[in-house]
Amino acid sequence: MARSRIVIVGAGFAGYHAARTLLRLSRGRAEIALVNPMDYFLYLPLLPEVAAGVIDPRRVTVSLPETLPGARLILGEADRIDLDARRLSWVDPEGRRGDCGYDRLVLAVGSVHKLLPIPGVNEHAHGFRGIAEALYLRDHMTRQIELADQTDDAVERAARITFVVVGAGYTGTEVAAQGVLYTDVLHARHPRLRARPRWLLLDLAERILPELDPRLSRTADAVLRARGVDVRTGVSVREATPDGAALTDGEVVATRSLIWCVGVRPDPLVDELGLKTERGRLMVDAHLTVPGHPEVYAVGDAAAVPDLTRPGELTPMTAQHAQRQGQRAAYNIAASYGHGRRRPYKHHDLGFLVDLGGTQAAANPVGVPLAGLPAKVVTRGYHLLALPGNRTRTAADWLLDAALSRQVVQLGLVPSMAVRLDCTTTQDHAVVR
Repeated sequence: MARSRIVIVGAGFAGYHAARTLLRLSRGRAEIALVNPMDYFLYLPLLPEVAAGVIDPRRVTVSLPETLPGARLILGEADRIDLDARRLSWVDPEGRRGDCGYDRLVLAVGSVHKLLPIPGVNEHAHGFRGIAEALYLRDHMTRQIELADQTDDAVERAARITFVVVGAGYTGTEVAAQGVLYTDVLHARHPRLRARPRWLLLDLAERILPELDPRLSRTADAVLRARGVDVRTGVSVREATPDGAALTDGEVVATRSLIWCVGVRPDPLVDELGLKTERGRLMVDAHLTVPGHPEVYAVGDAAAVPDLTRPGELTPMTAQHAQRQGQRAAYNIAASYGHGRRRPYKHHDLGFLVDLGGTQAAANPVGVPLAGLPAKVVTRGYHLLALPGNRTRTAADWLLDAALSRQVVQLGLVPSMAVRLDCTTTQDHAVVR
């Protein structure tokens, strides 16, 4: 590996763990370069707690220079790859272009919002994929309750205290579960608001969390309904306007808050490579290499990795797989230089976790279904173990939230235009553990 340059594109779960493993295996003999628009790894599973004011946003951002010493960080977004010349181009945060060659390339570009041809959604809905969107949502919820308290117009007040979440997968379910607790705190501090804030969770599937065991789905559904969330399955948005949303069941909901959590799609860079894809994801073999380009590896949400535990299927777009694919790609790269043995990627799911806020959660670690406080303990314990940094600070935030009243002021840092659905960022999807 001496004097070789290994370039990793993307610092989500797959890219971050590929870089960390390669640094350990190369022992300084190879140049490890990491191309990413930001200087941090984002721990996406805890974003709903950032939006609800439970933890500080810095807790979910792990410094790349601090935790990956020895790696060369290139701040920029990759926009062009010449596979024949083995060169990569990027644009940095100030619009300047750069490029470099590579001996091995790891594509871990992640995913972006899945956009659907629904009138008005791109203009009036807000996504939930990054720090900016989490901070915006917290400010937005706070602002809507305060403006509702301020107005004497009953129609406007009802619209401002109505929140609609579209998509009842991991992200949407956790956003609704944490969000209703946050607006209840706000409501208690505005006694002029007699009506409690209203939350709707919509999904075209027959049940929420359709990816999970039905027992976990029923647990989450029961918790949400007990908190007053209007859970509607088989229903989605037909049209969005500045004043509300028309639903597919015929109802028109007056709201100023449409939160889009319908899923993700691979980063557009995948389409520009001109290589074979499946379901929009870049085809790779069981060893995570791109057919015809043995020096190129693809992992995470952008890669169509065959699932050897379920013949004929692809591995799900989850953090659990992305992290392990990044590690396996690193070992296989080392093997390509004669260090160790090349192995196919194979991983059995270890279970799933859904944090429902408060003392509630749903989990099935190694297939054991849990609910309530036991599931909450397992969920938070897992997150502390999975976080590459900030563990003590995160645990302290949880303790302070349990002991003290929640701070609910607006920060005003993120404008609405910055979180529109067409303003997407590339990160590995990590709502599934």
